[in-house]
Amino acid sequence: MESPTYFRERRKYPRSMMDLPLEYRMKNLPQAHGGLVVNASEEGLLIHSIKDMPVGLKLNIIVLFPKGFELTNFEVSAEIIWKDFHVYGNSEGFQYGLKIIQIMDEEHSKLKQLLNDLYQLSEVSYNF
Repeated sequence: MESPTYFRERRKYPRSMMDLPLEYRMKNLPQAHGGLVVNASEEGLLIHSIKDMPVGLKLNIIVLFPKGFELTNFEVSAEIIWKDFHVYGNSEGFQYGLKIIQIMDEEHSKLKQLLNDLYQLSEVSYNF
């Protein structure tokens, strides 16, 4: 009898689940659109949006998140690597897999801190 084949994670950095609002703009266009970050790592984001965008499109993204009793954000430039039609609740939209292509050092520090905080929270919740 063959042993089962298990999915092997290929990502260099683990993904952290989250539910955070984001604002994005297509490069060189002023109009902003909204969406949600579903999960993130130091190299990429999984987002939901109702806007239909092509694979390969580059976006400027601002992700909002709580830090203590304040609201703060980090900014990245990312490229759409894949997309999928998605239904959530009574809404239809798209899931996008984004690869971070540019992030300033200060913004990268904010992202790493957010991911670390979320990891610590998940560790605490697993221990209950």
